[in-house]
Amino acid sequence: MKHLAAYLLLTLGGNESPSAKDITGVLSAVGIEADEERVKTLLSELKGKDINELISEGASKLASVPSGGAGGAAASGGAAAGAAADAPAAEEKEEEKEESDEDMGFGLFD
Repeated sequence: MKHLAAYLLLTLGGNESPSAKDITGVLSAVGIEADEERVKTLLSELKGKDINELISEGASKLASVPSGGAGGAAASGGAAAGAAADAPAAEEKEEEKEESDEDMGFGLFD
């Protein structure tokens, strides 16, 4: 991922086809050692492709992936509100249970 990020930074900076040396330079500037094999693979995969087209294709693919966004939150909102109303009752039961444990005359670590 760091290699791709360096590639994208270089293209945003105006370098339309960054070289392995360019990518290595960006990474070394921030103290990261580049993996030569990954840089070669990245460059071979992106050779001759427009990075802006790849980004827009990827964004359209991600848009079709369900991510549990607003629709899921709205549907579960009622259930969450109901659970919040039950919380005080659950706390009271837990306090009663803790009190009954104290009545036994011994603790877990005694």
